[in-house]
Amino acid sequence: MSYIARIGLIGLSILFSQFARAEISAELAEATNPLAENVPEVAVARLEALLNKNLPDPEWRTVAEKLAEAHVDAKQEEAALVLLADPRLRELPWAKFWRAQAFASLRRWADALPLYEQLEADETSSFHKAATFGAAEMLRALGRPDEALTKFSVLAHDKEWATRAQLRLAKLYIDKGDATNARRVLDAMQPESAGEQNERRLLGGRVELILQQPEKAMSLFEELLKTPENVAHATLIAALFGMVDANVQLKTPDAGTDLIEDFINRYPGDPDLSVLFARLDELYRAERKPSRSDLEKWVRNPEQPRRTFARWYLARLETRAGRRDRARQLFRDVRRTDVKPPEVAAALLDFAQLEAEDGRFDEAIAILDDARLLHPDRFLVDRINLLTAKTQYLAKRFEVAAAGFEQVARSDSPWAKVALLNASAGWLQLGDEQRFVANYDKLQQQGVDEESRASLRLEEALMKASKGDNQASQALQQFIRDFPKNPRVSEAWVSLAELAFHSRPPRIDEARTNLARAADSKPTEAATERADYLMIWIEDSAGGDETKVVELAKRFLEQHGASQFAPEVRMKLAEIYYRRQDFANAQTQFEVLARENPDNPLGENALFFAAESAMSSMGERSLDRAIVLFDQVVRLNGALRWPARNEQAIIERKLGKPQDALVLYDEVLKSDAGPPEKREALCGKGDIFFEMGGSHPENYQRALEIYDQLASDKNTPIHWRNQALFKKALCLEKKNDRPGALATFYKVLEDEARPDQRSELFWYYKAGFNAARLLEDDSKWESAVAVYEKLAAAGGSRSEEARARLNRLRLEHFLWAD
Repeated sequence: MSYIARIGLIGLSILFSQFARAEISAELAEATNPLAENVPEVAVARLEALLNKNLPDPEWRTVAEKLAEAHVDAKQEEAALVLLADPRLRELPWAKFWRAQAFASLRRWADALPLYEQLEADETSSFHKAATFGAAEMLRALGRPDEALTKFSVLAHDKEWATRAQLRLAKLYIDKGDATNARRVLDAMQPESAGEQNERRLLGGRVELILQQPEKAMSLFEELLKTPENVAHATLIAALFGMVDANVQLKTPDAGTDLIEDFINRYPGDPDLSVLFARLDELYRAERKPSRSDLEKWVRNPEQPRRTFARWYLARLETRAGRRDRARQLFRDVRRTDVKPPEVAAALLDFAQLEAEDGRFDEAIAILDDARLLHPDRFLVDRINLLTAKTQYLAKRFEVAAAGFEQVARSDSPWAKVALLNASAGWLQLGDEQRFVANYDKLQQQGVDEESRASLRLEEALMKASKGDNQASQALQQFIRDFPKNPRVSEAWVSLAELAFHSRPPRIDEARTNLARAADSKPTEAATERADYLMIWIEDSAGGDETKVVELAKRFLEQHGASQFAPEVRMKLAEIYYRRQDFANAQTQFEVLARENPDNPLGENALFFAAESAMSSMGERSLDRAIVLFDQVVRLNGALRWPARNEQAIIERKLGKPQDALVLYDEVLKSDAGPPEKREALCGKGDIFFEMGGSHPENYQRALEIYDQLASDKNTPIHWRNQALFKKALCLEKKNDRPGALATFYKVLEDEARPDQRSELFWYYKAGFNAARLLEDDSKWESAVAVYEKLAAAGGSRSEEARARLNRLRLEHFLWAD
């Protein structure tokens, strides 16, 4: 409720206290004294003690009445409602009145209204006029201003209630933008108290704002602000906000911002800091580059509760600026502080929203649990429950989410219908058609609007599409026929395009046609995003020139940078650059992808391939950059840790640092790396010793032993075994053991011929051609021909080369078979 709206109910709680007996005991008088002294909490304690005595019913009811009043005044509305639910009290007029007051204080307008109306209907009741006033207030809060005007107009002619009713009438006319009637009512008033005079002055300023007379409005507001000690706090804050609005009209919003900042500077413990900061945040949001200096200053200053509110609203500012890590740290400071006014529950709600958006679902739910511990008002509790259910939904805990949504839906929350709608979506996700239909029927009975019905029908169709249901296409087309003017028709067309594209075989032309229809249907942002995403893959599937795919991907990232599909699109763009050997652009895209996805496997993969791109690049110091990137992969301690170490070793070899490479390979071999990484490290280590054999021949033996270890492992895949045998043969040849080298080369050919071995031709050909070379060098023409015949018969990429050499040998040495 706004500040102006809150003015007027003050004092109602002490106007009507009915006693069952004429004589009031001294004990009861003593218990109720703190009420008159505005310390209702003490009165509650005393009255509860008195109520627990064995009192006769008349005295018990008298004490109960005063206790109900004290509970309401002490903001213990739930306790008041529990007390007044007693069958001995429930139907008493004063009990109905205090129940209505408690409901009103809890912002349960719809519950309070019928109670006020019951009392209003009895014109002989002493509560008649107060109940009329209360009913009018509830109607205003429920957004029924014309009915509220009628009731306030009746009271405007009552001597006792005239001024309060006229103030409310003026406020209603101001809310409607009716300056003429508002001024008429204000001019007719005869306020007696200083508080009523101040409120009339405040409303007069609001009238001037409606009339676009900000200077006149400011003069009225300034009168109130000059002597804050003589003005009710609610009126004072309303006048301050009036000054802000006047500055906005004068196109000097910065001056309005300064007013609130100065007020907060002067009063760091003001009881209404929550609304002051909320209004300040509105002004910051309207500015292109809001200043954060005051918020930063208050965050550093220990004065509370201002520091807590400053952290909260600076976190909001950082969130809007995209600095989510700083926002998260500020929210954590709010959560850890010992100073937590109930309003801070809304800060925790913001924090939970941030965490949920970033996929930290369990953390978000824990934060929402903390928010409940602050006992926020019912309105905020509904929001907390709704976000909890939404977070469970995002975490794919659909059953828990649906139950949470249904709990909100069963309440009188303003979000009850939204919750029921979301519960239906949860049952859809679980495939519970029966519960979905039951909720849909409830929505129909509650008179849900067409847009909500359409949204639910579309979600049902989209769910079927996501699960590959054969009826998905029919459901989407039915939605388009039933709701042809709905804004989300474009989303249905895009979903139909997706179904066509993912069919077997893909119906590309149909997909393009449906995307064109979506584009002609005034597409929603969601439809545009999904259509742009799908078009990338349609063009990619077409083959041919990849330039168009690159342009589509770049445009998608420019226009939908925050999309859930952005990482996949950036990966596609990086892969195309890499495939086209544009390693510089590939590296850039992979690095951006890694930076934006630091906590998941996609980020690790991107960082690895960024290093691979740098490794393949011809740029200056690119190998140094690749080592740095691979080292970052290692520090992630993920699945690519040891492949990254092996790649680093390769780079060290390229840089002429074999000893550094050996250290890296040994680290892999001594680690918990998998067999593939250890085989690569073992083979790489053998390669280094082989390369070092030129200057130190003893290293050929060390290399040979390593290759033999690799080849001897019965679990070694055929391509690793053949490679190891080939390189072992080269070592033997370097050691002048030509027969041993020939036998080892030939072993590759023998093993490849075994029926239980999977074909591997790369090392097979290398071993075969080297075996034939040794035989030719020794003039063993027939044996060389036999080897070439094996190679020619293998049917691989070098078979023609083997056949050509075979024919040459036969011609040169007359080796044609009979």
